[in-house]
Amino acid sequence: MRAKHHFLTFIIFAAFLLNGVYAQSDFQLALLKYQGGGDWYANPTSLTNLARYCNEQLDMELKPNYATVEVGSADLFNYPFVHMTGHGNVVFSSNDAENLRMYLIGGGFLHIDDNYGMDPFIRPAMKSVFPESEFVELPHDHPIYKQFELFTSGLPKIHVHDESPPQALGLFFEGRLICLYTYECDLGDGWEDPEVHNDPPEVRKQALDMGANIVQYAFGAVE
Repeated sequence: MRAKHHFLTFIIFAAFLLNGVYAQSDFQLALLKYQGGGDWYANPTSLTNLARYCNEQLDMELKPNYATVEVGSADLFNYPFVHMTGHGNVVFSSNDAENLRMYLIGGGFLHIDDNYGMDPFIRPAMKSVFPESEFVELPHDHPIYKQFELFTSGLPKIHVHDESPPQALGLFFEGRLICLYTYECDLGDGWEDPEVHNDPPEVRKQALDMGANIVQYAFGAVE
């Protein structure tokens, strides 16, 4: 009953998002906590900096501090944008998979950012959530690349671990992008405090600009 209540609350909440009413002071980005031993808590300063950047550049009023929410919790439905990261193993229980599926179908948005090493685990985990769907690479003319800033060549490459190009992979439900997986990119590293990775200012700006694009798309896309 509690999960159903949260689900219905989120449906009402999502209606406001679809109408572009996202500049509310009680909105908060959330970090997804999962099982399996992977470091879901990686990049502890990234979401705080992204929220601040979106408030400054997009005239949003996100809470400065992010929430932490477990995959299987009914609290998941309180957050329209959930971020997931890590370097290692990811395990979703059947309850986790069902809860995350309901959240995404109901209007939620999940951004997964591989912090290098997560890929072999996140793909089967998301397959348990949407067994009927596959990740597809987004074309460079997708609206997510032309929200706050224009990225004509797709995702920026923030950290180079190998020579593979960055990829933006999406899961869709009834034509709507419900999950964005940024791979070979390290986008979240670029959102962290400058002294963490000592990235050049222009690289960090690229990461934050792309992050602002993702948040704006999730909260009410500019076509």
